[in-house]
Amino acid sequence: MPTLIQKLYQTCKEVFSDSMPGTVPSPTDVERVRSILDSMNPIDVGLSPDMPCFRSTESRANPPVTYIHLDECDNFSMGIFCLPQNAVIPLHNHPGMTVFSKILFGSMHIKSYDWVDVHGGADETLTPSSSHYQPRKIQLAKVKTDTVYTAPCNTSILYPAEGGNMHRFTASTPSLVLDVLGPPYCDLEGRHCTYYSSFPYSSFSGGAKLFDGDTEGYEWLEERKSQRIL
Repeated sequence: MPTLIQKLYQTCKEVFSDSMPGTVPSPTDVERVRSILDSMNPIDVGLSPDMPCFRSTESRANPPVTYIHLDECDNFSMGIFCLPQNAVIPLHNHPGMTVFSKILFGSMHIKSYDWVDVHGGADETLTPSSSHYQPRKIQLAKVKTDTVYTAPCNTSILYPAEGGNMHRFTASTPSLVLDVLGPPYCDLEGRHCTYYSSFPYSSFSGGAKLFDGDTEGYEWLEERKSQRIL
């Protein structure tokens, strides 16, 4: 009998065989991948919370994240993130991708966003309320998820234009996350991993004109310089 990780790999090969940026697998195919991930646990990947990569020391404010690469081809990638307590995967995007994330053990706070289409896209002339800032490229986003997930829990799925395409992970306890991305990041094809800083809606004076009603759940995201998290 194949192991669950082998079954996951073979299923992803079939589901993402014609994967193109922005193309979402059919609901049936999404369920095929989700059902395998939902049935997985740490023993299926041979990892446990007592391994050195999950230990954090008081001397380090930002514990390092360990990434274990499982497989990558043109159509999809599979990998595992090992996060000590308080480790953070900063807010980042998944351009044109469908992403499955399964927490195999631990508790993680996940905050995710989807873009809001304002005047056809990003506004490059917004000015922060504080006068010492310079105008810069900012885009409005709506919070999709802002909660703590504790294993065992269902697989989370994000899509190219919905489901929380930008997200940040913060480990409340040592945590293990298995990710499947289809298609994978590829700089040559324009699928860069971009990191963001988030700001309250009230931080920018231009935002007051965008909504007549409640602005709760809306925040501004600004691109950050590339950073190394692993």
